[in-house]
Amino acid sequence: MTLNRRDPKTSRAERDVAAIENHQRAVRVHLRPLELFLQRAKDELGLLGDCVAVRLIRDGEMARLNGRYRRKRRSTDVLSFPAELQLKAELSANPRGKQRGRFLGDVAISPVVARRNARLLGRGLPEELQILILHGVLHLLGYDHEADRGEMERIEMRLRRRLGIG
Repeated sequence: MTLNRRDPKTSRAERDVAAIENHQRAVRVHLRPLELFLQRAKDELGLLGDCVAVRLIRDGEMARLNGRYRRKRRSTDVLSFPAELQLKAELSANPRGKQRGRFLGDVAISPVVARRNARLLGRGLPEELQILILHGVLHLLGYDHEADRGEMERIEMRLRRRLGIG
């Protein structure tokens, strides 16, 4: 995924906003607020430039990716694809700022599943998408909630409070 192909005539503030690609039509999504949120999350984590690519994809595509990479025959809300394998020890010491200037990887989100989960959890879709973006970026930084005894969840909750989401 190549993101942030901005016109050189745009202002610095406009160029600094992270871009999100929408490759689905099933759920109406307003990209600008999500792009602004992604930029704030990157700032909070000390990440620079186009270090993360976020793509909103069709539910069928998400199910295919989930089957291929996680061996699960169903769709999911978010998947992260790190650009390269990273040592957890390196990241756990101080993940903030460790990845400056490097492309971390891709985050794929299914707005269909996000909308369903948002309804179940009593949240709005924009808030659910922000939570998924943050969750995906943390995975790109090497966190794994399935194996870290709550470390990722604690960090994610702290960041959610700082960023003003659920």
